[in-house]
Amino acid sequence: MKKQIKSLEFFTTRCRKHSLRITPQRTAIYKALKDDCSHPSADIVYKKVKTTFPNISFDTVNRTLLSFVDIGVLKIAESYHRQKRFDSNLESHHHLSCIKCGKIIDFKNKDFDELKIPNTIKDKYKVLGKRVVIECICDKCSSKNKRGGRR
Repeated sequence: MKKQIKSLEFFTTRCRKHSLRITPQRTAIYKALKDDCSHPSADIVYKKVKTTFPNISFDTVNRTLLSFVDIGVLKIAESYHRQKRFDSNLESHHHLSCIKCGKIIDFKNKDFDELKIPNTIKDKYKVLGKRVVIECICDKCSSKNKRGGRR
């Protein structure tokens, strides 16, 4: 089973396990991310949720997203842009990150999954996971450069 946020049951189980109340606002934030593979920022999630809850604050959405990370409902995606980006795909995977537009693309690679953590790191730190991030220029940005005559 793909561990991407799939069901309300997964969400409610995680919340209950970590004594996090299940409110209509939290549920709406969860639903806004449920099938979103674009690695949205808090601002994007806020704009989606605000259509249902016009009085919700950006701070509430941001704190809720960070709480979801704490309880294992989301992960934070590595991004070279200023905003934190959230990843609903909890399955082992890696990222391509466009340095021009900030797009983050998921990919799988068995060789990257099997990378060994050096003993100098394992001995000093508690490793919780590993993910490879490849900086790139995505196909859209690359096409824009070609059309514009720039490299």
